[in-house]
Amino acid sequence: MSLYAIGDFHLSLTVHKPMDVFGVEWTNHTQRIRENWLRTVRPEDTAVITGDHSWGRNLEECREDLDYIAALPGRKILLRGNHDMFWNAKKTERLNHEFSGRLEFLQNNFYVYEDYALVGTKGYCDEGRDTTPEQLENILSREEARLRRSFRLAEAAGLRKYIVFLHFPPTSIYERESRFTRMAEEYGAEKVIYSHCHGKKRYGDSIRGYQNGIEYKLVSSDYLQFVPEKIL
Repeated sequence: MSLYAIGDFHLSLTVHKPMDVFGVEWTNHTQRIRENWLRTVRPEDTAVITGDHSWGRNLEECREDLDYIAALPGRKILLRGNHDMFWNAKKTERLNHEFSGRLEFLQNNFYVYEDYALVGTKGYCDEGRDTTPEQLENILSREEARLRRSFRLAEAAGLRKYIVFLHFPPTSIYERESRFTRMAEEYGAEKVIYSHCHGKKRYGDSIRGYQNGIEYKLVSSDYLQFVPEKIL
């Protein structure tokens, strides 16, 4: 069994939101995701999809996109992205119930892969869009608390090996550390996996490679050329 990760499918099987307007690399991306997945992920494998699953504005508009993901081979664990309007913190339990046996939703909880805890939250970084420092701090504090809850629940269950999943990069563009990297170091996480960064100009926005003993991996789908990345 292997563990894979990829993010930012940006599916739009119900709503009309073609992605090739963002670059030729997105041409036929829905078909390419499926073809590459079928060549890579086996039924016994686990894959974490790190957010921005669908352009739908609610669950009904996203349902066909989520069914598309559910039909792919393997165990699928979904993280919340900034465009996932069908999902807020109060809906995680409902989504896990509705898609039981097909999809698993990671927020304010954790999942187990072999002897690892898969922990995570959407995260956040400063992209210059926040109106006030107070607004930025409120969002960062909320996401920090959600990630710590994920760690603590895993720790209480007796797990001591961690892989962290974020949607946003772990640091803002001008940072080399953040509250998210420090928490990963505090708990001794082995890897931090994130997405959100699209286009060659954005791939270097945050940490890639090793820093302070932790491996940081970018898994945005266009960065990976729509091929799931093997994590373990």
